[in-house]
Amino acid sequence: MDENLLNEARIFVVDDEAANLKLLDKMLASQGYRQRILIQDAREVLPRYREARPDLILLDINMPHLDGYQVMEAIQALGDPLMPPIVILTAQHGRDVLLKALAGGARDFIGKPFDRVELLMRVKNLLEAQLAHRLVHDQKAVLEEMVRQRTEELNRTRLEVVRRLGRAAEYRDNETGFHILRMSQISALLASKLGWSGSETELMLHASPMHDIGKIGIPDAILLKPGKFEPDEWEIMKTHTTIGAAMLEDGENELLRLAREIALTHHEKWDGSGYPQGLAGEAIPHSGRIVAVADVFDALTSARPYKKPWSVEAATAFMREQAGRHFDPRVIECFFDHLPEVLAIRDRYLEEADVSPG
Repeated sequence: MDENLLNEARIFVVDDEAANLKLLDKMLASQGYRQRILIQDAREVLPRYREARPDLILLDINMPHLDGYQVMEAIQALGDPLMPPIVILTAQHGRDVLLKALAGGARDFIGKPFDRVELLMRVKNLLEAQLAHRLVHDQKAVLEEMVRQRTEELNRTRLEVVRRLGRAAEYRDNETGFHILRMSQISALLASKLGWSGSETELMLHASPMHDIGKIGIPDAILLKPGKFEPDEWEIMKTHTTIGAAMLEDGENELLRLAREIALTHHEKWDGSGYPQGLAGEAIPHSGRIVAVADVFDALTSARPYKKPWSVEAATAFMREQAGRHFDPRVIECFFDHLPEVLAIRDRYLEEADVSPG
């Protein structure tokens, strides 16, 4: 152990007898310990501890105001993850005293009158162990912080890849990243208002942009067709849900699992007439029901090469009419309860091409 590190260790000496404090201070000073905090009133221990945590406490048992047991109890209540060792100073050597002090958190005993050599050896041994423990504790904290920073960096990278994947699908469909921003923000808003936790809402925000990732697998002749689909073309178009689910299959984290669920189910309808599985009612995952509302509303109010944007009034009238048919009535109720917030999201990410009168 580095001698300078040992000599800079902070030692509390707590005893109501001034003569004992003076004697202990002299002994410790003789060994080069420079941070000796002498406390004669036990009521000062806790405030001084909060100011600067000691590396060792030499503690008398029999004191006025607070005895040694009460001082140990108060220190234990602080919940310090790196408690300093406590050495009891006492002229009592009975078994009951010993067991009570050990149960209260004491690490060792030194009998009065003090044996100088014994006291200094015990102090040195306990300080070396405590300082080594502190070094390990500090290294652990540094490593944990490094892991936290690295995890955050990986998460940011993963989310950036997710956003770019979502935008890749939208660009293939002659849409832009603004649709992704709007529908994901609206989806997260509705999820939050419908009782999803903060972490679940965050997942919705980042998973919903991949709802149409499967469009990457649809031929351009169908995907970019300006007119109405032929029946066989429509069947191919509908497979973007299963293609997307297949692309996201076997995801090892919650984000990809939620993204797969959304990709597969956001075109299901409350009355069972949707695709690809024809699910109905609550058999449709909640995530798919939420994204369906956000996606359809934004699609209606957005410009496309084959249509002009609907007015908000026309789009909301359609949404209300489709409650219980296309949409989960409860999600639609939430949508209208928070329509001003939905429209604020729409306005925040509004594209010039999407502006429509009325």
